[in-house]
Amino acid sequence: MPTDPAEPQRIALVAFPGVRAFDVSVITEVWGSDRRLPTVPSFELRRVAADPDAAIPLRGGLTLTPDRPLAWLTGADLVLVPGIEDPDADVPAPVLEALRRAHAAGTPVASLCAGAFVLARAGLLDGRRAVTHWHLAPTLAARHPKIAVEPDALFVEDSGIWTSAGTAAGIDLCLHLVRTAHGAEAAAAIARAMVTAPFRTGTQAQFIEHPTPRADRDADALAGIRAYALAHLDEPHTVASLAARAGMSRRSFARHFQATTGTTPLHWLIGRRVAAAQKLLERTDHPLPEVARRAGFGSEVTMRQHFASHLGTSPRDYRHAFRHPAGSNPTAR
Repeated sequence: MPTDPAEPQRIALVAFPGVRAFDVSVITEVWGSDRRLPTVPSFELRRVAADPDAAIPLRGGLTLTPDRPLAWLTGADLVLVPGIEDPDADVPAPVLEALRRAHAAGTPVASLCAGAFVLARAGLLDGRRAVTHWHLAPTLAARHPKIAVEPDALFVEDSGIWTSAGTAAGIDLCLHLVRTAHGAEAAAAIARAMVTAPFRTGTQAQFIEHPTPRADRDADALAGIRAYALAHLDEPHTVASLAARAGMSRRSFARHFQATTGTTPLHWLIGRRVAAAQKLLERTDHPLPEVARRAGFGSEVTMRQHFASHLGTSPRDYRHAFRHPAGSNPTAR
């Protein structure tokens, strides 16, 4: 949900020995950099630890200096647990208890990669869906049978608790959390500054080791088709029409598209259209039927249905929540 724009969103990075430097860096890059961009709100990122006066060693000769005690979690707007180097390593009991208290207070809690094992030890994932790195998913499921482990997802949410898959999927989740709180433009601006995609579609299945399904020329052809579709979102597209443009049969195109992206052509296209509609709703005053047309939905009814299934809200409510003030974006029209 959006936070009060007059107050910085308070982000707590939970630090303890064994957290991964990469995940700490991702969290810091997303919420800890002062970019002074008009579409990006201000954040207050704090490094929270059991002993805020003790430096925490990280792999590679790095150290992390905490600046707040664990009690700060209860006043945070979002709590983030980095991945851990060793899922078998002990997690300090005060950290687990602080996470339980934060969740009980209604604060969203998110973990990156193997940070899911920390939430599992705190008992926060029992009876919930969760994900971790595909290589660790069987271990998480075996050790914590009460968790519904989803081995393919890039990230999932269940009752205010977020978990993500390995490494780059942590970036996906962090940007998604920004998008959820502040809108697609804020997330896109941060993604551009990080030189990364604002979001990826598909699942971990596209990254699990398996034989390359086709020569690189087919992958290049599919990349060209995706670029074409993005440049012509307002036009009607079908699997058959895209396959014909790629010079493939419909069946072969659909199979190789999913092997490359981890999702179907239709789901990929719908996701791109939802993202385009979000941007139009945030940055323009176009009426809803025109937004639907430009995003390629064809009708406001269809757009409303996809917003409900993808974002859990309506286009009208989304615009009300994330519309930039008049004059804040001279390129809006």
